[in-house]
Amino acid sequence: MPMKSYRQAVNEALRQEMERDSRVILMGEDVAGGAGAPGEDDAWGGPLGVTKGLEPIFGRERVLDTPISESAFIGCAAGAAATGLRPVAELMFVDFMGVCFDQIFNQAAKFRYMFGGRATTPLVIRTMYGAGFRAASQHSQCLYPLFTHIPGLKVVLPSNAYEAKGLLIQAIRDDDPVIFFEHKAMYDEEVDVPDESYAIPFGEANVTREGDDCTIIAFGRMVNLANQAADNLGKSGITCTVVDPRTTSPLDRETILDTAGETGRVVVVDEAHPRCNMATDIAALICEHRFADLKGPIKQVTAPHAPVPFSPALEDLYIPGVPKIEAAVRELCGKGH
Repeated sequence: MPMKSYRQAVNEALRQEMERDSRVILMGEDVAGGAGAPGEDDAWGGPLGVTKGLEPIFGRERVLDTPISESAFIGCAAGAAATGLRPVAELMFVDFMGVCFDQIFNQAAKFRYMFGGRATTPLVIRTMYGAGFRAASQHSQCLYPLFTHIPGLKVVLPSNAYEAKGLLIQAIRDDDPVIFFEHKAMYDEEVDVPDESYAIPFGEANVTREGDDCTIIAFGRMVNLANQAADNLGKSGITCTVVDPRTTSPLDRETILDTAGETGRVVVVDEAHPRCNMATDIAALICEHRFADLKGPIKQVTAPHAPVPFSPALEDLYIPGVPKIEAAVRELCGKGH
């Protein structure tokens, strides 16, 4: 199985689905390049080159450059989805959701419900999120809890290139609007990814490590940090189960509750701000349904309740890192720091 980067996996999923289904179109800023401009007839493929190479294959009728107006092209994508196409719209940074949120949560998310189940909206909104890229506070937020709160939206957080390809293919084939979060600090990370097409079902968590002492539940990029922490802790005799929910809506409650009950100790790792994030939601879920199985309080390892700093030193401190995860597990297991 070949090694591929997160960027390559996303690009490959888009290409394979566009080859499979002529209704799939791609929309976004700088995804097709400036028509009539000198040089190569292809854009860089967005700010980090994720969609580069698709316009020469599928042409400008299916790879559409849009104005710098998220409210316009996200609304256009929602309308296109409601009328028979399967658009993949690139919201360059999730931080820009503020100018197009009405089109997402008040329109696309509600079409199926408001039309009595007779309307479908097969829309995928790909967006970048997360700190660690030195992009400052207006381009680095983790806003997936906001979208998870909205009924009618499906929210996806791939943790590596293999997951990204399979989950994106599933998202494109889904008949509901999907918000697909790609962590910008992971685009160059490589894992084994099959050449052939495959889909990973939504709502099915992945257990990446198995252990008896503590359950670590993590989201997106944090899954990889949780795996590193679990491997380090294993060398000192503390074994951990690591759960990657993959999707926050739908959420695999069964796997989360079962693994929490099996170890009795839980650490939730979430890069989002600590108030009303996924860590608080998961902690409440476990307390409601598995309280009797717990051997200690649920620990939450999150970013602070502050904007993402631009200073590299401060940004590194801001991100929930491996040492913080290890410290939370050791404290919970009573093994000290």
